[in-house]
Amino acid sequence: MEPIKVKLSTGKEIVIDENAVSVLNRYARTLLTLDGVAKELNLTGWEEAYELIKAVPSWVLWTPLEIYKRSG
Repeated sequence: MEPIKVKLSTGKEIVIDENAVSVLNRYARTLLTLDGVAKELNLTGWEEAYELIKAVPSWVLWTPLEIYKRSG
């Protein structure tokens, strides 16, 4: 499977790799905040994290990392 790429309004392109999926899984399932997502993915702030969450297909947030690894 070709990696998913998300281009933010700031021009930054985020590749949804295993690290990003892990962070997005934790965001969906725990109390990880948008600020926490931004910090872990090296985004400038919660605004970019929010834009990323809106742009990523929702199945990515809920697919366990082990299953995501097998599909790629």
